[in-house]
Amino acid sequence: MSVVVVGGAGFVGSHLVDRLLADGQAVDVIDDLSSGSLANLSTARSVGGELKIHHLDAAASETGSLLAMRRPDVLYHLATVTSGSVSVDCHAAAFGRTLALLEAARQHGIPKLVVAVPATAIYGRPAARDLPIKERELEPRGVRGVVARAIVDLLATYREQHAVEFTVLAVASAYGPRQRSDRGVVAAFAEAAVNAAAPNVAGDGRQTRDFVFVDDVVDALVRAGSRGSGLVVNIGTGTQTSVRDLWALVAGATAPEPIYDPPAVDELLRFAVSPVRARIHLSWSPWTELKSGLAQLR
Repeated sequence: MSVVVVGGAGFVGSHLVDRLLADGQAVDVIDDLSSGSLANLSTARSVGGELKIHHLDAAASETGSLLAMRRPDVLYHLATVTSGSVSVDCHAAAFGRTLALLEAARQHGIPKLVVAVPATAIYGRPAARDLPIKERELEPRGVRGVVARAIVDLLATYREQHAVEFTVLAVASAYGPRQRSDRGVVAAFAEAAVNAAAPNVAGDGRQTRDFVFVDDVVDALVRAGSRGSGLVVNIGTGTQTSVRDLWALVAGATAPEPIYDPPAVDELLRFAVSPVRARIHLSWSPWTELKSGLAQLR
């Protein structure tokens, strides 16, 4: 089986590459290295297997030519909207990459795309009584959410008009080894703990998130390669953890008090996603408890 991973040098993408190679699959990585790093693929490069790395923009014509030659069974698209501070150009590029990849899939008969988007961007500001939130009509939150919904709409259009299958994974707050400290609160806290520094926290730290370990996310991605077609599927634990409690878990009882900054304009107060649809359609459930996942960062 042949697969292509767009964004394969990134945090989640590199872990996915490791898993696919371990499963004996031939893997092509497409990454422009704007946020990913070849260092993330050092394990994959050292273990052998059929791995080819292409330093390319996914929207470039060379990518289309590569896909025409490879004709993968599954195309994983992880270079969509990201966390952290992202420019207008980055949002525009995320949409453009997706459109280019879908066109390539249509032209060259690529049967399935698996696409990851941030769950926190697509469900608005759900009430506490609705948590953990189930899949529902998308309600974008901020520009990231608008771009994410546009990507889902593109996928649905190509499925309807050109029979290009897709599964969208709405991923909660993924964390784990290789995550950059500016791309996730767990990674930021881990860096602060190593340096015995007080981390900066937006708001009062009582806001909650659903933290899901990267290995669990990768397992869902692999399963989505052959399941869940035409669906948006939540990938998370269904459990809320406050940012304050997270800092205590990461840094221990003697940790310095965080520095509390003004809250973000569109801050989510509480958030978690229901994994029920993933259990039904992907036969997937999270298995890594937060304490166990955090221990793997040390």
